[in-house]
Amino acid sequence: MKRFLYIYLLFLGVCFLGACNDGETYAEKKTRERNAIGKYIADSAVTVISEAQFKANGYKTDVSKNEFVLFESNGVYMQIVRQGCGEKLKDGETAYVLCRFTERNLLTDSVQLTNDILYWSAIPDRMSVTNTSGTFTASFDTNMSVMYQAYGSASVPGGWLVPFTYIDLGRPETADQEIAKVRLIVPAAQGQTYATQTVYPCLYDITYKRGR
Repeated sequence: MKRFLYIYLLFLGVCFLGACNDGETYAEKKTRERNAIGKYIADSAVTVISEAQFKANGYKTDVSKNEFVLFESNGVYMQIVRQGCGEKLKDGETAYVLCRFTERNLLTDSVQLTNDILYWSAIPDRMSVTNTSGTFTASFDTNMSVMYQAYGSASVPGGWLVPFTYIDLGRPETADQEIAKVRLIVPAAQGQTYATQTVYPCLYDITYKRGR
């Protein structure tokens, strides 16, 4: 009961934000979203690199320079913090992936949702991910997902799927192996249900681990 109350209170905060913005036009909301992303980039001294630079760097981002690659087609910014162990999801393969995440609303500059706390230590979000000729689709396990409980949708945000082309999925077998970790700036169009409806961007820290 406590965990549902926790999520409910978080969701009430999101709904309050939406109610405050009902008088805005869609264009005004999009402008506000772009400004919030721009402010985060400036305040956090983010170095934005192009997809061409990303490719030239071997599909890596330099964390010491706080590099994020901008994908022009969808507006998602991605920083690969850790490449991960294991291997990439193969074409035609479907796998369970376990995620720990923190979601920060960039309009309010506040943590909106997270399962990366002690209370949720035994329950990472689980999703089923399929690679079809380089296009990734996924759905949350409705019995094992904080995102589903909070937003009522099993659809995985498009922004969460962007890293799968570049990260490795595995389970650490030695002390020096680590699971993949990324940081994402996700615009509303690639975000969770309420972000899309209300038009606000989110910053995510997410780890990806191959499930069983």
